Formats: sequence, structure tokens, C-alpha cells
Amino acid sequence: MRIFALLTILLLTVGFAINTRKVTKSYPQDYFRSPIDQPIRLSGTFGELRPNHLHAGIDIKAKDGKNGQPLYAIADGYIARIKVQSGGYGNALYLVHPNGYMSVYGHLQNFESDVANYVKKTQYEKQSFNVDLYLNGQTFPVKKGQKIGNLGTSGRSFGPHLHFEIRDNKTQKPINPLLFGLKMQDDIRPKLHNVKIYHLNDKLETVDEKIHSLVKKGGGKYGIKGDTLAIGAWRAGFGIKVYDHHNGVSNWNGIYALEMYQDGNLIHAFDMETFSFGESRYINAHIDYGEQKINKAYYNRSYKLPGNKLSIYEKNEGVVTLHKAVASKIKVVALDVDGNKSVLEFWVKRAEVIPSESNGYNYSMLYGRSNTIDNGSMRAVFPKGTFYENAYLNYSTSVDHSDDIYSDMHSIHDVSIPVHKYYDLSIKANALPENLRKKAFLAFCDEKNRVYNAGGKYKDGYITGKVRSLGDYCIMIDDVRPTITPISFRKDMTGRSKMTFKIKDDMPTTGKGRSLSFKATVDGKWILMQYDEKNDLLIHRFDNRIPKGEHTLKITLKDDRGNRSTFERSFTR
Repeated sequence: MRIFALLTILLLTVGFAINTRKVTKSYPQDYFRSPIDQPIRLSGTFGELRPNHLHAGIDIKAKDGKNGQPLYAIADGYIARIKVQSGGYGNALYLVHPNGYMSVYGHLQNFESDVANYVKKTQYEKQSFNVDLYLNGQTFPVKKGQKIGNLGTSGRSFGPHLHFEIRDNKTQKPINPLLFGLKMQDDIRPKLHNVKIYHLNDKLETVDEKIHSLVKKGGGKYGIKGDTLAIGAWRAGFGIKVYDHHNGVSNWNGIYALEMYQDGNLIHAFDMETFSFGESRYINAHIDYGEQKINKAYYNRSYKLPGNKLSIYEKNEGVVTLHKAVASKIKVVALDVDGNKSVLEFWVKRAEVIPSESNGYNYSMLYGRSNTIDNGSMRAVFPKGTFYENAYLNYSTSVDHSDDIYSDMHSIHDVSIPVHKYYDLSIKANALPENLRKKAFLAFCDEKNRVYNAGGKYKDGYITGKVRSLGDYCIMIDDVRPTITPISFRKDMTGRSKMTFKIKDDMPTTGKGRSLSFKATVDGKWILMQYDEKNDLLIHRFDNRIPKGEHTLKITLKDDRGNRSTFERSFTR
């Protein structure tokens, strides 16, 4: 009986490792409670593939789809950090726990009153809505199950949910929270959608590619029409489009792990147990970046690009050598964190190899070294580590006679090739008046012909800045003032709980371009304005800082190029 009890405890302690393919260490299973008081349903999984980053937590859906649901500390500890910002996690709390872990709660609607008052006091002292506060263990200790705030949509959130993380407090590496005994109902297998074949040359560079639909066979098994793919290349790589699904939600979430076998031998495997924030952008080497940018589809690339430094792999070879006479069996296994799995099996062999045609490139960017393009009217300096593999770029220039463009148009390939690091870009200005030099910027035109201000400064006849995308660039000017429009404001504000203003800039920013900055005062004294970035709103909620009587409100708004607008009105409280 005693042996049975000990065995039961052991299984409870490490049982999570049985359902998942690989966990490198033991995580406590009964130490943390859930941050909510009802079953967990997810709209986002840990390690999920996102634009330019891996998702560092889980997104827990609101119980009724609305803001305001109570949130609780998952264990004893203290609030070590409070961060408030218009984007990102919005209102966020970071709790340190005695067992060496940190829990993170993002997109909160509000903090509890003692924390909220502390934050507001600091915001007034710093005269800034955005604050990032680090605290010791004595300021705000918490107990397991203590209410710490309410679920919301603050920051960059497009629906009520809690972004929740567990981190190693020493390394700050996020760890999959579902490996800590937090439970959700999930008996649904991941769903495989497509496989993409990459024809590779002797340098393992892609010379051709093709997407194949999958055939469902039932019981989580998939195949390919015809069973065998004849590939016109000596070697091939594969990309897998696959999503996870859970009970009670319609979201297409990220899988936990993927394995690929050739003739029974494991040749590629990754899992979403943990990673570091510093490596997260290497997702662009893991996915098919062009598919994501152009078609919004996520393919897990099942072979390694030379510049891929992600640590999520157990095995990251994955290139399959093809033979004409002997077919090779490929098996792909997709798993979620609860051990539900789906399996794709098919055969591959070599077809006639037809030499690939040149793609018309005129610049080769060699991986592992710095590279430069310089033709006198445009100079781009790519530091070492900019590309994940050798990049063959088609650069061209053209003349645009539009009245608002002050340079040639420079097409540096297109957005289908990822860029890991910022690179220096200088474009020669044409007939740019001296009085407009401070208003000029590097204009980036994306794949949907939307124009963005990418920053930059005038120097020696060029606009120079740092950018992080390939594509179309030129010089434009922005001399248009941003706008301030009252939404909830009038002369008599007696009895009103808040005043709200819509702010808008005619030119959105990207990269090093700076977003709108603002300052608001009443009777010359700074007041707190909450910036709702999603809806372009400035909101002031009245408290006892503005007494009864007549007052003067002044809001100053400034954009990236220094264009200013001022809204000044009197009102009565």
C-alpha cells in the first residue's frame, strides 16, 4: 500500500511529461492555482506563431466575452513590477513567488485600488501615462488567491482576455504555463492543413516550391493524394501548416510540438516548452516568412536555415535527400500539450531534375557577413546577421513624378524575405527645399500600397535612417498637423465622469518612426490622460484633483516630424 501511494505521488508529480513529447525539467504541479475562477479556455497558446515573435504566454478568454472578470494571484509572493503603456501588455502586473518563478498578467482593465492609487500618484510625479515601476517585496505583498485586478483589453488587445505568463525569475525566460498543472478541457487533435515542398540546391537554397493539400483519413491520420510525391530536386525541405483546437472555443491556436521522421528516423523536432525573449524574432527563420506576409498563413519550416538561432529544437536537420528508384517514407506528428496528436504519412522520390531558371536578382547578400548596396542615389548597409540565409535581391529604381515625393523610388526586392536586424538606409533627396528638410522622412510602401513614416534625418543631401523591412522606399514630407477632436467634452462638464478626445495623424509610423506624443494641462497643471492606442483616444477620468469652478484645458499634440496641434478650451466643473 505504501509503495502504491509513493508511485501515485510520483505520477502526479511528473505526469505532465507523459502526455507531452519532451520536457527538459520538472515543474511544480500543485503549487500554482489558476488566475481565474472558472475553466480555462484559450484564444492563444504558448509559443504560438505571431508576426515577428513567438507568443510568450497563454491568452485566457473572458468567461462571458466582456471586461471586468476578477483575476487572482496564482501563489503567495509580491508585486515586483507594474507596467502601464498604451500598447504592448497595457496594464500589466509581474508577481515574484518564493519558488523561483514569476507570473505575469497583461491587458488588465484595472488594478486593485491600492495599486491603482500608487500608479496614478507615480504618473503625476513623472508626468507620464506610460510608467514602468520596479518594487521590492514590502510594497505590495500578495497571498495565493488574492484579487489583483480585472480582466480587460488594455494595450494591444483586440478582445477581452488575460495574457498570462510564467517565467523563470532568474533568467526571465517564459515557460509554457500549461506545464505547471493548470488544466483545461482538450480532447481535440491538432488539424493539419497543407504541406509545402521546397526544392533545394546543393547550398540548401530554395529553387522552387509547391503547396499540396492533405487528405483526411480519420482518427487523426492524414495523407497526400496519390500517396507518393515525385519531386524534381535532389533534396527537399518541408513546411507544415497545422493548428491546434480546444473544446468550447473556435480559435485556431498554435501546436505544442512537431516531429518529422524519414524512414522511421527522427530528422526534425521542436516543442514549445520555453525560449528566451532575445531569440523570439528568429521565428521568421522558423516559418515560411513569405507565406505569412503575403497570404497570412503560418507554415512551420521543418528544416534549419543557417541563421536560425531558436532553442526550441531537439533536432533541426530535416533536409531529405531524394532518390529516383527508391521512395522514402515521411511521417509528421503534430501534438498539443495534452498529448492529442495527428499524423501525416506520405512517400517522396526524385523526379526528373530540371535546372532552375534565374530569378533575375542583381545583388547577392551572403549570410554570415555584412553586405552593402550603393549606387549613389541609395545606400543600404546590412550588418552581419541581417539575413537567415543567402538572400538574392532584385533591386530597381524608378522615377515618380508625384508632387509629394522628393526622391527616386527604390525597390529593394520585396517583403517576402525577412530581415532580422535594422539596417542603415540612405536615399538621395531630389529638389528638397531647405525649409522642408526637417519634415522629410523615409517612406515605406508595404505590400498593400500603404505608406508609413519609417523615420530618418536629413544629412548631406540624403535622408538616412534605420529600417527593418525590404520593399519600396522613397522620400516624402509630412507637414500636416495631427488633429484633436472632442468626443465627450463640452463647456459644462458638471457631473461628467470623464472627457474624451480623438487624436489622429495623417501618416502612420513604422520601425524607428515615433508615434504621437501628447501633453494635457488644466490651468497650467499636468493632468493624466490615458491613451487608448487601438481607438486613437485620449481619456481623462475626473478625480478630486480638478476642483469645482471654471478651468482651462490645453492639449498639445506632436507627431514624428514635429508638427504640432493645440486644443484649448474653458470648461466648468
